[in-house]
Amino acid sequence: MGDIDWDEQISYLQKTIGLYYNDDYLRFLVETVWQIHKPVHVIDFGCGFGHVGLRLLPFLPEGSSYTGIDAGVELIEVARQLFQKLPYPVEFIVGDFHTISIEKTYDLAVCHAVLLHLSEPVRLLTKMIHHVKAGGKMIAFEPHWNAAMASYSFEGIDQSSVIPIGLLQRLFERDAKRTGKDGNIGLKLPLLFQQLGLREVQCRQSDKVHVSNPQVNPEDAARLYKALAFPDPGDPRTFTSQLQERGMSREEAERQYAAEKLLSIAYTASVPMTYAPSMKITFGTV
Repeated sequence: MGDIDWDEQISYLQKTIGLYYNDDYLRFLVETVWQIHKPVHVIDFGCGFGHVGLRLLPFLPEGSSYTGIDAGVELIEVARQLFQKLPYPVEFIVGDFHTISIEKTYDLAVCHAVLLHLSEPVRLLTKMIHHVKAGGKMIAFEPHWNAAMASYSFEGIDQSSVIPIGLLQRLFERDAKRTGKDGNIGLKLPLLFQQLGLREVQCRQSDKVHVSNPQVNPEDAARLYKALAFPDPGDPRTFTSQLQERGMSREEAERQYAAEKLLSIAYTASVPMTYAPSMKITFGTV
C-alpha cells in the first residue's frame, strides 16, 4: 500500500476509526439494506487491527466469521489481542493481499480505506470478486476527499481561509493522474463496480456528523481535536517545495501553506465545530 508503514500508524488508526460511522447506521445497513439474516463468512482485505470486524460482527447473525488479511505484522498482533476474549470465530493472516494465496470463497469481501492508497485499485477489486461466492456481496468503504474537505464548519473561522477547496481539488486530481492513488475514489466506485460486472450496485454515505461544543462536552471536543489533528505545516520552504513537486504553482503552494498554518493555530480544542466525514459505502452482488 504505497510508501506508508501502517505498523507505524496504529495510534493514528485507532484515534480516527471512530470518526466515520454511527453503530445504528451500520446495523441498518446489515439488517435492512444488505438484508443479512443468515451467518456469513467475511474476508477483509487490508484489515488493519480488525476494526471493520469489530464494528460489523455484533450486528451479523450468530455464527458469522471474520478473516482479516494485512501486511502489517504489528497490526495483526493488535487485532489478535483485541479479538482474543470476544465470542467471534476469527482468523488473521499476515501477508500481501495482492500475492497471498487464498483457497476459500466467502459470502462478503470488504475493504476499508484501502483502495485510495493503491496505484492499481482494480487489481484488488478483481481479486476480491474472485473470492466471493456467487450471490455474495462485495463492500468497499472509501472516502471522497473533496466532499470531506467541504464538510467542516469552525465557529469564528472562515472556511475558505483554512480549507481552500479549489486548490485541494486540483491537487488531488493531479496526484491521482500522477500516481494512480485517488482520495476521491469513494464516489467513483459505483460505476467501477458496474464495469467489473457486479450486479445490484448501490452507494450509501455514512451518517456520522460530529458536533463539537467544548462548553457542553469538553471531553468529546478534546477527543475529536486529537483525532482530526491539523498539524503545523512546518518549514514553509520545505512545505511549498513539496507541493510544487506535486504540480502546484509557487503562488498556490504559498496559499496552501498559509491556510494550513492558520488552521493549525486557529482550530484548538476550545473551538466549537461540526464535521461530516461523508464516507462512501459502495456494494454490489457477485
